[in-house]
Amino acid sequence: MAACDGSDVLTVLVPGDPDQNTGGYRYVGRVVSALNDAGHRACVVGVDGRFPYPDATAMAAVDEQLARIADKSVVILDGLTMGGMPEVIERHAERLTLVALVHHPLADETGLEPDQQAWFFRSEQRALAAVRGVVATSDYTAARLADFGVPAKRVRVARPGVDALPTDHSGAASDTDSDSATVELLCVAHLSPRKAQLQLVEALSGLARLPWHCTLIGSDQRHAEYAARVTEAVVSLGLQGRITVAGELDSREVEQAYGRADLFVFPSLYEGYGMAIDEALAAGLPVVTSDGGALTRVAGTPGVRTYPAGDTDALTGVLSELLGQPERLVALRRDLESASTSVQTWERTAEAFVQALAELTGERDATLFDAAWLALREPADHRARDCALTEQLAGWMTRRYQADQDRAPIAIADLGSGGGSNVRYLSPRIGVPQHWTLLDQDAELMGIAEARLASLDVPLKPVIADLKPETLAQYLPMDAEVITASALIDLVSRDWLEALAAAAAERSAAVFVVLSYDGHFNLVPEHPDDGLIRQLVNEHQHGDKGAGAALGPGAPAVLQQLLEAQGYRVSTSRSPWQLEGTDAELQLALMDGWCAAATEQAPAMADRIGGWLNDRRQLVERGELAVHVGHQDLLAFPPGASGG
Repeated sequence: MAACDGSDVLTVLVPGDPDQNTGGYRYVGRVVSALNDAGHRACVVGVDGRFPYPDATAMAAVDEQLARIADKSVVILDGLTMGGMPEVIERHAERLTLVALVHHPLADETGLEPDQQAWFFRSEQRALAAVRGVVATSDYTAARLADFGVPAKRVRVARPGVDALPTDHSGAASDTDSDSATVELLCVAHLSPRKAQLQLVEALSGLARLPWHCTLIGSDQRHAEYAARVTEAVVSLGLQGRITVAGELDSREVEQAYGRADLFVFPSLYEGYGMAIDEALAAGLPVVTSDGGALTRVAGTPGVRTYPAGDTDALTGVLSELLGQPERLVALRRDLESASTSVQTWERTAEAFVQALAELTGERDATLFDAAWLALREPADHRARDCALTEQLAGWMTRRYQADQDRAPIAIADLGSGGGSNVRYLSPRIGVPQHWTLLDQDAELMGIAEARLASLDVPLKPVIADLKPETLAQYLPMDAEVITASALIDLVSRDWLEALAAAAAERSAAVFVVLSYDGHFNLVPEHPDDGLIRQLVNEHQHGDKGAGAALGPGAPAVLQQLLEAQGYRVSTSRSPWQLEGTDAELQLALMDGWCAAATEQAPAMADRIGGWLNDRRQLVERGELAVHVGHQDLLAFPPGASGG
């Protein structure tokens, strides 16, 4: 690991020993290791004192450590380190480039008294206001930071990765359905009130008649009093031979425990992400988990059963079902195996972390699709959209809502929401109560969308999401009844569309995807090189735009095929741009983009492409050019739904 000196070193400050074996410390350690492996210079520094409610030693240690770091250096402050000392952070905020790493807000910790919670909220809110930006470990935490006054444009997400773990389980339930086979349960988390191991012990105490053994792995020193209560409960309930409180183990011993286990149980009351769940799934273990905080993200995941956080009776019920009916546990494991769950590597996490820092510190433009371009194209988009398909969707939603007057508002998910154009068009035309989840990877655009949509008076949930094929289902709310997108699917891969179709079918959600480029554009009057430009632009469309090799103009047909294979009834319609002289600014921006793509595709033809653009610019300036750009809208209703 790089030495912690020099202005080119990325320093991460954490409380105490950096080698502590918890999810947060493992996240920091693995990210820093991956950064160094990728050629970046990064190091971790542990600071002495009491955290997160800092004592004088902690305040002095952080202040002195920051004072040693060279001006303009980038420093990552773990949320536990900085949240309780805003005055120290403010003292160094102008001289250093400070970025917060937040796993979950300090005020959300379990067991705080109301006055403690209020103090942590005020303190962390002030500290977060002083830093350049925030890297959150989940979209759940990113959204939660809005309550602390952190605008979306100052937040990025870098989800945890997963280590390779053994998937060949030797537990008895792995290869037999016998009612007498002992099921090996595993829980990995430091013993603390938030992790709620006491509830797991209580739940298991009512299942002593069933064949199981449970191992609790995790530090018993971070919350020694609570750990003692867990051990005492095991003894008082007569479960010494059934529950092993193993304490903190080294990585090899933890791997061996994963290999022996049949079922992973995670009773945590609240998580900012929940790395343990991903690690268990990567190890091939089915999971029983609460839905506390960000753990809602795994609801509906193959191989996972969830229950309401804090509900010990519900936990007992789920465990009773799986332990008392071994075929249920076998089926859960088979669901996981057949799903071929894809997990993120730590290398990918490090890449996301570097990108987040570059955007937050201003080293590169955060906006992937320029906000000015999206605003410029919006009037043409709205004019082009097919009104009949919109009316069909509105009618379907109205009938669905009126069928149950006591139901919640219609839940709509907007993929690649950009500046919010799709919401602005559809929301007034739906005519029933509605709730939107906005999903986009660009936090700056999300902030713009929130501001522009404020006047609609429609509930919105912004989610900063890295929309990859393997994560799409995690970000889409399970209650989504409509999934929509505008000017998006021609930029994504077949794998991405397969994930979309599968997620829509799982939710029985309608799909409304509009303004997908169909590969055709014509200009009047014609030019001899129009065909060349069109050919190069369409070739460029198939490049990787961040979601795999893009399908380009072929995307609508592929999505239609995939949805029909899921039993959907699909309708399509043309939605072309018709740009006349009054659209001169959009015409020029559009042709500039075409020529940039064409030149990237064929650099040797740069002069010829530039000549074409000059000729076209002259016509635009005289108001004599018309541009037709083909798009397609697609509306799909799930099996059994009546459209029209």
